[in-house]
Amino acid sequence: MSKQPKYQQIADVLRREIDNGTYGPGSRLPSEAELSARFDASRNTVRSGLNALVSQGLITSSQGLGYEVSKHEVFELNASRFENLTFPQNGDAFSTDVTNAGRHPHQTFRVELTTTPEYVATRLKIETGSRSVLRFCHRFVDNVPWSTQATHYPDWLLAEAPRLAEPGDIAEGTTRYLKSLGIEQIGYRDELATRMPTPDEARLLEIGAGVPVMLWTRTGYSHDRPIRCTITTLRGDLNRMNYEIGDLSGWDGNESE
Repeated sequence: MSKQPKYQQIADVLRREIDNGTYGPGSRLPSEAELSARFDASRNTVRSGLNALVSQGLITSSQGLGYEVSKHEVFELNASRFENLTFPQNGDAFSTDVTNAGRHPHQTFRVELTTTPEYVATRLKIETGSRSVLRFCHRFVDNVPWSTQATHYPDWLLAEAPRLAEPGDIAEGTTRYLKSLGIEQIGYRDELATRMPTPDEARLLEIGAGVPVMLWTRTGYSHDRPIRCTITTLRGDLNRMNYEIGDLSGWDGNESE
């Protein structure tokens, strides 16, 4: 006889059935009443088991609609060539990569002059609280919220690149725009971290309970100093990132996850 609590036993059985495809992505689980009869358990016990799966991001709950298996239509981002200007692209790298994957990109923008938070100021080598330009993108793939991107440019850069402070998109991408002015990003430093979302992040990305976010911070450098700091917040259930470094002649490009 299992020593696990009844609700955990229920969660384990349903998890196995989700894993083996009995309940596929987007499919609806049986009702609480049906599961109560199946497992000979109270509805409160069944609900506890279902909530355990919700907290793990495996299922979602909608009032009046029951429980549904989460969909995981993952978008894979090649971070090593993201913004690499030697690769052909029309517009910015996000739109190009999503379109090349046969999917539909969409972005909304907000541009403002703001005080620079310490996390960003340290990376830009400017004083905390000094002015910077924030270009904020809310990004969607197939109309599903996928990520947010907050890029800070130091105030000194505005005199040389005034379009950074203009509202709306820069069609050719900011990295190409800066290069056209002789301000070339010749290197970058990436930092990756994971955590649970803030309330604002959960709202913007429509994240359910139990789903973490990945924070990708990229600081870009010209030949003598940092020129921007970009913090991308990605839904942990819908994104995968890869880097390609060195000679990959032995790779056929067909490995699955």
